[in-house]
Amino acid sequence: MNWNRHCSALNKLSSLIQGDSESIYWIGGIRQRMGEIGAAEAAYARAAQIQPVIRRPAAKSAADFHVLALFAPFAGNIPTEYLFKDTAYDTDTFALFTASEYDAKRLGQGVQVVVNLISDADQGSAVLPLAADLVDRLGKPTVNDPRKIQRTTRDAVAGLLEGIPGCRVPKVLRHNADADFLAAVSLPCPILVRPVGTHGGDDFERVEDPVELAAHLAQRPDTDRYLIEYIDYRSSDGYFRKYRFLFVDGQILPYHLAIGNGWKLHHDSTDMADHPWMQQEEEAFLNNPATVFNSGHYQALQAIRQRIGLEFFGIDCGLDRLGNLVVFEVNASMLVHDRNEEFPYKAPFVRRVKLAFDAMLRKFAGADG
Repeated sequence: MNWNRHCSALNKLSSLIQGDSESIYWIGGIRQRMGEIGAAEAAYARAAQIQPVIRRPAAKSAADFHVLALFAPFAGNIPTEYLFKDTAYDTDTFALFTASEYDAKRLGQGVQVVVNLISDADQGSAVLPLAADLVDRLGKPTVNDPRKIQRTTRDAVAGLLEGIPGCRVPKVLRHNADADFLAAVSLPCPILVRPVGTHGGDDFERVEDPVELAAHLAQRPDTDRYLIEYIDYRSSDGYFRKYRFLFVDGQILPYHLAIGNGWKLHHDSTDMADHPWMQQEEEAFLNNPATVFNSGHYQALQAIRQRIGLEFFGIDCGLDRLGNLVVFEVNASMLVHDRNEEFPYKAPFVRRVKLAFDAMLRKFAGADG
């Protein structure tokens, strides 16, 4: 199907489901992934007018408790397809928009715990204050308070984590689109450059000198970017290793290990499926992280947990050749999923994160006794 025909099909589908809010939300998501931001915003707003709250019943006949999840289109949200799957609790997901009014009393009726899904401090900068006000008015126990999320921009996190023993935190500068270029060259090269509010590897590059940096910034002169100190974390065997942990209500749970030849590592884009030894190493890490991360590393991870202060978030990190913990990314936006057919040994560890998440909500809801 070509692009125009695809768009035409979506338009026809939209006209056929005028009263179906869930389908309109779904179409909004497709529009967003296609880059049709205006059309996506219109779809989300239309769906919210029809049904501001998406209700998901528990997977059992009588729910143990009731969750209200706060969501904001285009603001970066915790992915919940797996985390909210087969739950023992009812879930209401409420979409926040900056130009709308909310009835906090009605939203909180019957709710025991609030989960703030808005997880990206940059993408959500306009709506997080609104979410914080709503949380205050709801007066319920809350996972990931919006005010704490506001402190998790990449540059703010670098400042929060500064000075932790045995922990190398790259310096991070935010370079605004209208800033003088001289402000961008205060970090030594090489420098990692990524647009503000982005995750993953798209448009995330390493530049080797100021000339290359100037050329890179000039490609999209209207874009704010993070400039990040590059720390070489290559292992002694020449491979790069990036470890992910999830912090869930005080627990530090291993999630995956990505191994590859280049510095820009993402588990789903490695060729680990073709290398049994990589899979065996990842499985060994998941079974016993202490064989890789010693007590000093865990002290650093605990310090990170305390300084970030969220109940649910993740860290991507590595180890340099001196054994220091190298921090790449710390935020609440990290994906937890059960689509691991190529790596079936991951299943129990992913499930462990899900069980810990459910137990956290149960505790916050006061339903664990």
